[in-house]
Amino acid sequence: MASQNSVMAYNDQVLVEEKSFTRILVLNRPKQLNALSYPMISRLLDLFVAYEADPNVKLIILKGNGRAFCAGGDVAAVVHDIRKANWKSGAQFFTKEFTLNYVIATNTKPQVSILNGIVMGGGNGVSMHGRFRVATETSVFAMPETALGLFPDIGASYFLSRLPGFFGEYVGLTGARLDGAEMLACGLATHFVPATKLSLLEEALYKVDSSDSNIISAIIDCYSQQPYLKDQSAYKRLDVIDRCFSRKTVEDILSALERESMSKADDWIKNTIQSLKKASPTSLKISLRSIREGRIQGVGQCLTREFRMVCHFMEGKLSKDFFEGCRAILLDKDRNPKWEPARLELISEGMVEQFFSRMDDEEWDDLKLPSRSNFVLPRHAIAKL
Repeated sequence: MASQNSVMAYNDQVLVEEKSFTRILVLNRPKQLNALSYPMISRLLDLFVAYEADPNVKLIILKGNGRAFCAGGDVAAVVHDIRKANWKSGAQFFTKEFTLNYVIATNTKPQVSILNGIVMGGGNGVSMHGRFRVATETSVFAMPETALGLFPDIGASYFLSRLPGFFGEYVGLTGARLDGAEMLACGLATHFVPATKLSLLEEALYKVDSSDSNIISAIIDCYSQQPYLKDQSAYKRLDVIDRCFSRKTVEDILSALERESMSKADDWIKNTIQSLKKASPTSLKISLRSIREGRIQGVGQCLTREFRMVCHFMEGKLSKDFFEGCRAILLDKDRNPKWEPARLELISEGMVEQFFSRMDDEEWDDLKLPSRSNFVLPRHAIAKL
């Protein structure tokens, strides 16, 4: 019965439409805000690999059913699997997910992701690595992992580290939510199209008979607008963000923010300090180092390193903060996690270093990404943002 259910999930949770040379993939778990299950990730991976080899496919559109594009990976299901079996069953989820992220990042067929509604966590993994990312006035971006006792994974150390200045450190450490206008301004989105024009845009893209990015970009341009960046936008505080989030350590970042708050009353600075103080101290230190390393690494290197890191979190020997964060935020929902260690100063460089090392387990291996033979990395995968 279980296998029949998983086959149904594989087919029902990602819907496929064919229009001439375009394939439309629809994430279809609207009640769960299209959170990525293992069957969804498996099917997406199979489809992306097949489409790359199919000369009759020239464009891939990815969108969500309902009010979310994708709220992230189905983390509660991963935790359930780990508790029922062992941490390696959770690691399997990330093996498949990170492989999908890599295949998307290095795919030769252009992808247009319609980021209408919520796009968080794993939802960014299936969209940010693609060529075109269309935000709307309903878009809400976040990488909220530090509040869950994890870190921005799915290759986020690659794309966050390439945002202007130190905006990526700000977004990755605080889990800040960005709207569609902010996504466009910082480069997370390539276009902004009002939600009322999405159906017209999709109709135009169905007629595409080319994989030429310039042609596809020109079509999206016809429906795009330059949105208004609100006065309270974090992106209008890039000078403060760069002054504070360029610091070497999380402690230094917090001290710099506290100095800023003393010199002027600003709710945004207060909220930023509050977000950092609520997050897992271990997660904050690991996330900062991860994003800094991502600045000088390719997308494959970032995903391989992040897989080591996520396996340490799944195993739970170095830290149990991920399980505690899931309990407090997703399961019991008391929103009062008890982090261990509870303070930044209790976490040494040596403790952080362990998360970046190979697992001490003979049966475990590093992430083996698929080789891309006869393949030149697309320019957008090298300098996407």
